Amino acid sequence: MPADAPTPAPKRARILALANQKGGVGKTTTTINLGTALAATGKRVLIVDNDPQGNASTGLGIGRTERGVGTYELLFGETTVAAAVRGTSIPKLFVVTASADLSGAELELVELERREFRLRDALSSAGADYDYILIDCPPALGLLTLNALAAADSVLVPLQCEFYALEGLSQLIRTIERVKRTFNPSLEIQGVVLTMFDRRNNLSDMVAADVRGFFGEKVYETVIPRNVRVSEAPSHGKPVLLYDLKSAGAQAYIHLAGEVLKRERNRQSVHG
Repeated sequence: MPADAPTPAPKRARILALANQKGGVGKTTTTINLGTALAATGKRVLIVDNDPQGNASTGLGIGRTERGVGTYELLFGETTVAAAVRGTSIPKLFVVTASADLSGAELELVELERREFRLRDALSSAGADYDYILIDCPPALGLLTLNALAAADSVLVPLQCEFYALEGLSQLIRTIERVKRTFNPSLEIQGVVLTMFDRRNNLSDMVAADVRGFFGEKVYETVIPRNVRVSEAPSHGKPVLLYDLKSAGAQAYIHLAGEVLKRERNRQSVHG
Protein backbone atom coordinates (compact mmCIF):
# COMPACT_ATOMS: atom_id res chain seq x y z
CA MET A 1 0.00 0.00 0.00
CA PRO A 2 1.45 3.46 -0.91
CA ALA A 3 2.57 5.53 2.06
CA ASP A 4 -0.02 8.21 1.40
CA ALA A 5 -2.90 5.76 0.91
CA PRO A 6 -5.72 6.10 3.45
CA THR A 7 -5.90 3.42 6.10
CA PRO A 8 -8.86 1.13 5.38
CA ALA A 9 -11.69 1.42 7.89
CA PRO A 10 -11.78 -1.53 10.26
CA LYS A 11 -14.36 -4.18 9.42
CA ARG A 12 -17.58 -3.80 11.38
CA ALA A 13 -20.64 -6.00 11.46
CA ARG A 14 -23.87 -4.67 10.05
CA ILE A 15 -26.43 -4.72 12.85
CA LEU A 16 -30.09 -5.36 11.98
CA ALA A 17 -32.85 -5.13 14.57
CA LEU A 18 -35.95 -7.19 13.80
CA ALA A 19 -38.77 -5.23 15.36
CA ASN A 20 -42.54 -4.92 15.47
CA GLN A 21 -44.48 -4.21 18.65
CA LYS A 22 -47.16 -6.69 17.60
CA GLY A 23 -46.63 -10.26 18.70
CA GLY A 24 -47.01 -13.29 16.48
CA VAL A 25 -45.86 -11.61 13.27
CA GLY A 26 -42.84 -13.83 12.64
CA LYS A 27 -40.00 -11.78 14.17
CA THR A 28 -38.22 -14.69 15.80
CA THR A 29 -38.86 -17.09 12.93
CA THR A 30 -37.46 -14.51 10.52
CA THR A 31 -34.44 -13.82 12.76
CA ILE A 32 -33.52 -17.50 13.00
CA ASN A 33 -34.08 -18.40 9.35
CA LEU A 34 -32.61 -15.24 7.86
CA GLY A 35 -29.57 -15.76 10.08
CA THR A 36 -29.28 -19.37 8.93
CA ALA A 37 -29.62 -18.41 5.26
CA LEU A 38 -26.99 -15.67 5.59
CA ALA A 39 -24.63 -18.12 7.32
CA ALA A 40 -25.19 -20.58 4.48
CA THR A 41 -23.76 -17.97 2.07
CA GLY A 42 -20.55 -17.90 4.12
CA LYS A 43 -21.33 -14.87 6.29
CA ARG A 44 -20.49 -14.99 10.00
CA VAL A 45 -23.75 -14.19 11.76
CA LEU A 46 -24.54 -13.50 15.41
CA ILE A 47 -28.12 -13.64 16.67
CA VAL A 48 -28.76 -11.67 19.86
CA ASP A 49 -31.88 -12.95 21.61
CA ASN A 50 -33.20 -9.74 23.17
CA ASP A 51 -36.69 -11.07 23.96
CA PRO A 52 -37.44 -12.31 27.51
CA GLN A 53 -39.47 -15.15 25.97
CA GLY A 54 -36.19 -16.54 24.65
CA ASN A 55 -37.79 -18.13 21.60
CA ALA A 56 -34.81 -17.50 19.33
CA SER A 57 -32.64 -19.48 21.74
CA THR A 58 -35.20 -22.31 21.86
CA GLY A 59 -35.57 -22.30 18.09
CA LEU A 60 -31.83 -22.84 17.76
CA GLY A 61 -31.99 -25.89 20.01
CA ILE A 62 -30.72 -24.34 23.25
CA GLY A 63 -32.92 -25.29 26.19
CA ARG A 64 -33.60 -22.95 29.09
CA THR A 65 -31.41 -24.89 31.49
CA GLU A 66 -28.44 -24.78 29.10
CA ARG A 67 -28.19 -21.04 28.54
CA GLY A 68 -25.87 -19.58 31.16
CA VAL A 69 -24.84 -15.95 30.66
CA GLY A 70 -26.53 -14.09 27.86
CA THR A 71 -28.20 -10.85 26.83
CA TYR A 72 -29.18 -9.88 30.38
CA GLU A 73 -25.58 -10.00 31.56
CA LEU A 74 -24.48 -8.07 28.44
CA LEU A 75 -26.92 -5.26 29.18
CA PHE A 76 -25.69 -4.92 32.75
CA GLY A 77 -21.99 -5.11 31.95
CA GLU A 78 -21.52 -8.45 33.70
CA THR A 79 -20.03 -10.22 30.66
CA THR A 80 -18.63 -9.59 27.19
CA VAL A 81 -19.98 -10.71 23.84
CA ALA A 82 -16.98 -13.02 23.44
CA ALA A 83 -17.79 -14.74 26.74
CA ALA A 84 -21.55 -14.92 26.12
CA VAL A 85 -21.53 -16.22 22.53
CA ARG A 86 -22.50 -19.83 21.87
CA GLY A 87 -22.12 -21.86 18.72
CA THR A 88 -25.12 -23.51 17.05
CA SER A 89 -25.60 -26.56 14.87
CA ILE A 90 -25.25 -24.26 11.85
CA PRO A 91 -21.68 -23.41 10.77
CA LYS A 92 -20.92 -19.67 11.05
CA LEU A 93 -24.12 -19.00 13.03
CA PHE A 94 -23.74 -17.96 16.68
CA VAL A 95 -26.14 -16.80 19.37
CA VAL A 96 -26.26 -14.83 22.61
CA THR A 97 -29.14 -16.42 24.48
CA ALA A 98 -31.94 -14.92 26.56
CA SER A 99 -32.82 -16.15 30.04
CA ALA A 100 -35.81 -15.48 32.28
CA ASP A 101 -33.75 -12.75 34.01
CA LEU A 102 -34.28 -10.58 30.94
CA SER A 103 -37.95 -10.12 31.89
CA GLY A 104 -36.88 -7.85 34.75
CA ALA A 105 -34.46 -5.83 32.65
CA GLU A 106 -37.02 -3.22 31.55
CA LEU A 107 -37.44 -2.01 35.15
CA GLU A 108 -33.80 -2.45 36.15
CA LEU A 109 -32.48 -0.49 33.17
CA VAL A 110 -34.46 2.63 34.13
CA GLU A 111 -32.00 3.51 36.91
CA LEU A 112 -28.82 3.01 34.89
CA GLU A 113 -26.62 5.55 33.13
CA ARG A 114 -26.70 5.33 29.32
CA ARG A 115 -29.69 3.06 29.70
CA GLU A 116 -30.57 3.29 25.98
CA PHE A 117 -27.01 2.48 24.88
CA ARG A 118 -26.19 -0.59 26.97
CA LEU A 119 -26.53 -3.01 24.07
CA ARG A 120 -24.69 -0.73 21.64
CA ASP A 121 -21.79 -0.44 24.08
CA ALA A 122 -21.70 -4.21 24.60
CA LEU A 123 -21.74 -5.01 20.87
CA SER A 124 -19.08 -2.45 19.98
CA SER A 125 -16.34 -4.95 20.87
CA ALA A 126 -17.77 -7.66 18.58
CA GLY A 127 -18.08 -5.79 15.29
CA ALA A 128 -14.94 -7.22 13.71
CA ASP A 129 -15.89 -10.82 14.49
CA TYR A 130 -19.11 -11.00 12.43
CA ASP A 131 -20.54 -9.87 9.12
CA TYR A 132 -24.09 -9.51 10.47
CA ILE A 133 -25.60 -9.18 13.92
CA LEU A 134 -29.37 -9.79 14.06
CA ILE A 135 -31.22 -8.63 17.18
CA ASP A 136 -34.53 -10.35 17.92
CA CYS A 137 -36.69 -7.76 19.72
CA PRO A 138 -39.59 -8.32 22.11
CA PRO A 139 -43.15 -7.44 20.98
CA ALA A 140 -43.11 -4.09 22.79
CA LEU A 141 -41.54 -0.66 22.35
CA GLY A 142 -39.84 -0.55 25.76
CA LEU A 143 -36.21 -0.18 26.78
CA LEU A 144 -35.15 -3.55 25.37
CA THR A 145 -36.35 -2.61 21.89
CA LEU A 146 -34.98 0.91 22.33
CA ASN A 147 -31.56 -0.58 23.11
CA ALA A 148 -31.75 -2.67 19.94
CA LEU A 149 -32.72 0.34 17.80
CA ALA A 150 -29.97 2.47 19.32
CA ALA A 151 -27.44 -0.27 18.50
CA ALA A 152 -28.68 -1.08 15.00
CA ASP A 153 -27.68 0.22 11.59
CA SER A 154 -31.11 -0.62 10.23
CA VAL A 155 -34.46 -2.16 11.11
CA LEU A 156 -36.12 -5.11 9.41
CA VAL A 157 -39.87 -5.15 10.05
CA PRO A 158 -41.76 -8.47 9.75
CA LEU A 159 -45.41 -7.76 8.99
CA GLN A 160 -48.14 -10.40 9.12
CA CYS A 161 -50.60 -10.51 6.22
CA GLU A 162 -53.72 -9.92 8.29
CA PHE A 163 -56.47 -7.31 8.48
CA TYR A 164 -54.82 -5.15 11.14
CA ALA A 165 -51.33 -5.35 9.61
CA LEU A 166 -50.82 -1.61 9.22
CA GLU A 167 -52.64 -0.69 12.40
CA GLY A 168 -50.13 0.21 15.08
CA LEU A 169 -47.25 0.21 12.61
CA SER A 170 -47.30 3.99 12.63
CA GLN A 171 -46.28 3.77 16.32
CA LEU A 172 -43.19 1.75 15.36
CA ILE A 173 -42.35 4.25 12.61
CA ARG A 174 -42.65 7.12 15.11
CA THR A 175 -40.40 5.25 17.54
CA ILE A 176 -37.80 4.68 14.81
CA GLU A 177 -37.91 8.40 13.92
CA ARG A 178 -37.55 9.37 17.59
CA VAL A 179 -34.57 7.04 18.02
CA LYS A 180 -33.05 8.50 14.85
CA ARG A 181 -33.42 12.06 16.15
CA THR A 182 -32.29 11.35 19.69
CA PHE A 183 -29.98 8.34 19.85
CA ASN A 184 -28.99 6.99 16.43
CA PRO A 185 -28.97 9.44 13.48
CA SER A 186 -27.93 6.78 10.94
CA LEU A 187 -30.79 4.37 11.71
CA GLU A 188 -32.85 3.40 8.67
CA ILE A 189 -35.50 0.88 7.69
CA GLN A 190 -33.73 -1.88 5.76
CA GLY A 191 -37.00 -3.38 4.65
CA VAL A 192 -40.45 -4.75 5.44
CA VAL A 193 -41.05 -8.47 4.96
CA LEU A 194 -44.58 -9.82 4.54
CA THR A 195 -45.06 -12.99 6.61
CA MET A 196 -47.74 -15.68 6.91
CA PHE A 197 -48.90 -14.99 3.36
CA ASP A 198 -51.75 -17.29 2.28
CA ARG A 199 -52.13 -17.45 -1.50
CA ARG A 200 -55.60 -19.00 -1.14
CA ASN A 201 -56.82 -15.95 0.72
CA ASN A 202 -57.73 -12.73 -1.11
CA LEU A 203 -57.09 -10.83 2.13
CA SER A 204 -53.35 -11.59 1.90
CA ASP A 205 -53.22 -10.03 -1.56
CA MET A 206 -55.16 -6.99 -0.35
CA VAL A 207 -52.88 -6.52 2.67
CA ALA A 208 -49.78 -6.97 0.52
CA ALA A 209 -51.05 -4.32 -1.91
CA ASP A 210 -51.79 -1.92 0.99
CA VAL A 211 -48.36 -2.42 2.53
CA ARG A 212 -46.58 -1.96 -0.80
CA GLY A 213 -48.65 1.17 -1.40
CA PHE A 214 -47.59 2.54 1.99
CA PHE A 215 -43.90 1.53 2.04
CA GLY A 216 -43.13 1.28 -1.67
CA GLU A 217 -39.73 -0.21 -2.47
CA LYS A 218 -38.97 -0.79 1.21
CA VAL A 219 -41.14 -3.94 0.98
CA TYR A 220 -39.17 -7.02 -0.08
CA GLU A 221 -40.34 -8.83 -3.18
CA THR A 222 -40.05 -12.10 -1.24
CA VAL A 223 -43.09 -13.00 0.87
CA ILE A 224 -42.97 -15.66 3.56
CA PRO A 225 -45.86 -18.09 3.07
CA ARG A 226 -48.00 -19.55 5.81
CA ASN A 227 -46.29 -22.93 5.96
CA VAL A 228 -46.70 -25.93 8.25
CA ARG A 229 -42.97 -26.73 8.14
CA VAL A 230 -42.09 -23.22 9.33
CA SER A 231 -44.46 -23.68 12.28
CA GLU A 232 -43.14 -27.15 13.16
CA ALA A 233 -39.42 -26.40 13.00
CA PRO A 234 -39.04 -24.52 16.36
CA SER A 235 -40.45 -27.47 18.32
CA HIS A 236 -37.54 -29.48 16.94
CA GLY A 237 -35.01 -26.79 17.90
CA LYS A 238 -34.12 -26.20 14.26
CA PRO A 239 -34.45 -23.45 11.67
CA VAL A 240 -36.79 -24.54 8.88
CA LEU A 241 -33.80 -24.57 6.51
CA LEU A 242 -32.44 -27.52 8.51
CA TYR A 243 -35.82 -29.07 9.26
CA ASP A 244 -37.05 -29.15 5.65
CA LEU A 245 -34.88 -27.31 3.13
CA LYS A 246 -37.24 -28.04 0.24
CA SER A 247 -40.30 -26.57 1.95
CA ALA A 248 -41.85 -23.38 0.62
CA GLY A 249 -40.98 -21.57 3.85
CA ALA A 250 -37.30 -22.53 3.73
CA GLN A 251 -37.00 -21.49 0.09
CA ALA A 252 -38.65 -18.15 0.86
CA TYR A 253 -36.09 -17.37 3.56
CA ILE A 254 -33.26 -18.24 1.16
CA HIS A 255 -34.71 -15.73 -1.32
CA LEU A 256 -35.14 -13.15 1.45
CA ALA A 257 -31.47 -13.49 2.41
CA GLY A 258 -30.56 -12.87 -1.21
CA GLU A 259 -32.62 -9.68 -1.21
CA VAL A 260 -31.09 -8.49 2.07
CA LEU A 261 -27.58 -9.05 0.70
CA LYS A 262 -28.46 -7.24 -2.53
CA ARG A 263 -29.76 -4.23 -0.60
CA GLU A 264 -26.61 -4.22 1.51
CA ARG A 265 -24.44 -4.26 -1.63
CA ASN A 266 -26.46 -1.41 -3.12
CA ARG A 267 -26.09 0.58 0.10
CA GLN A 268 -22.33 0.06 0.05
CA SER A 269 -22.08 1.19 -3.57
CA VAL A 270 -24.00 4.37 -2.72
CA HIS A 271 -22.16 5.17 0.52
CA GLY A 272 -18.77 3.82 -0.54
